[in-house]
Amino acid sequence: MKKLIFTVFSGSLLFIACNNTNKVAEEIDKIPIDLKVMRFDRDFAAATPDKLPVLRKEFPYLFPAPDSVWVAKMQDSLQIELFQEVGNTFNSFMDEEDGLIQLFKHIRYYFPEQQTPKVITVTNDVDYDNRIILADTLLFIGLDNYLGPEHRFYGGFQRYIAKTLDRKYMISDVASAFAKRVVPKPRDRTFLARMVYFGKELYLKDMLVPNIPDTEKIGYTQEELDWAIANEEPIWRNFIEQEHLYSTNNKLNSRFLDPAPFSKFGLELDNESPGRLGRYIGWQIVRAFMDANEIGLKQLLTMPEEEIFKKSNYKPRN
Repeated sequence: MKKLIFTVFSGSLLFIACNNTNKVAEEIDKIPIDLKVMRFDRDFAAATPDKLPVLRKEFPYLFPAPDSVWVAKMQDSLQIELFQEVGNTFNSFMDEEDGLIQLFKHIRYYFPEQQTPKVITVTNDVDYDNRIILADTLLFIGLDNYLGPEHRFYGGFQRYIAKTLDRKYMISDVASAFAKRVVPKPRDRTFLARMVYFGKELYLKDMLVPNIPDTEKIGYTQEELDWAIANEEPIWRNFIEQEHLYSTNNKLNSRFLDPAPFSKFGLELDNESPGRLGRYIGWQIVRAFMDANEIGLKQLLTMPEEEIFKKSNYKPRN
């Protein structure tokens, strides 16, 4: 009888949680978003030198250089090829626009004080480190960074970089740019604090882009995510045994937090592992914390990383 009562009680809690989730989704869906997308990449590709004053007037924030620089760009064969490839891949931007609308609906729900920026699509000579730039009222998206991992423009890039240069990662990248604006930097320099900081960013994506897969949130392939899940317990055990958690050694950043082809445990399995496993573990810690505690999203972001860890009762999956 006790088991039956517990089962019914658990089912009731699950029903309530699902019902609350559905209500939130309905409220978010009703939020009006007036998203303006301006295709500067197409306008510039189609322009002639005599049209530069028109473009300069419409996009003054993109023209700090003299007209001669832009005329040279219009006539450069590599730039012309770049514009053509971007135009072929992004002949339509409708799917991305729908994804951005959903993202900004969620941002407005959780952060009602935030403005919805005007979206400007550009090319930036495949500067993948700056593929997304989010200012207060403007969002710049470098479309030449999303032509697909096998594109010839990316032939000289390392594989771990090229795999993320795909349009499916664009909305996640925009969410990351927003997260960097609202997630405070770690309060201390320990490896644990840095892990949880990145865990906050990834958990924020859980809330802002709930309908995209975890692979796109963290920038993994499915095989890489599967490896991280299957090895979560030995990864955590290694961090504990090597006394990494409270270390302030900056070398741990390049080993486990920074973009890299693989994580660096100093073991034979390194080449099998994906990079940034410290971020993955931080993500699981924050998820465990939020599952165990009733707390708002904004409050989570400002909480000390050490407190989050202690109250998470995190236990890795075996």
